[in-house]
Amino acid sequence: MTSQPLNLAVIVGSVREGRFGPVVARWISEQAELHGRFTVDLIDLADTPIPLELPAVPPALNPDPTRSEAMEHLARRLAAADAVVVVTPDYNRSFPASLKAAIDWHYTQWQAKPIGFVGYSGASGGLLAIEQLRQVFNELRAHTVRDYVSFPRYYLLFGPDGTLLDPTGPEAAAKSMLDQLDWWGSVLRDARRERPLTA
Repeated sequence: MTSQPLNLAVIVGSVREGRFGPVVARWISEQAELHGRFTVDLIDLADTPIPLELPAVPPALNPDPTRSEAMEHLARRLAAADAVVVVTPDYNRSFPASLKAAIDWHYTQWQAKPIGFVGYSGASGGLLAIEQLRQVFNELRAHTVRDYVSFPRYYLLFGPDGTLLDPTGPEAAAKSMLDQLDWWGSVLRDARRERPLTA
């Protein structure tokens, strides 16, 4: 396993007006930078128009579909990632359509990479969305790490400036998840170089 830092993509999954996702994404990005093993690329899906209409041939069969230039830029950023953290709310017991579209427009970009989750919502803390996302990423041959970060009733946990009022528990959860992303990310990065995953 190499000691080279891992490229970590932090994805803001919600694009709706008034979303809280960027606050949570900035927080986990800061935790990843403090961890010391990651270079962070913060990806906000609101910056890239992603059509809900998918290509005629699924990315599993055509891993390089025709995309707009903005989407090609997103694909390159995802391809460069050694590990991913998905920041997701829980909308009606699931995750946002914007996040599903971004996932479905890509295929090889997720393969043999570890995925971690940070969830937030009014009651469940995003856990319902996270459990569904585990199934989706498993189908895409990614590895979801066990530990996660959850913010139930997030509006009571963060101050007006976006800082946590009591960071102790979330910071411990973030460190545990990031440690797992570091281990799996390092192992899988070496494996992708030495023994690329084939169909």
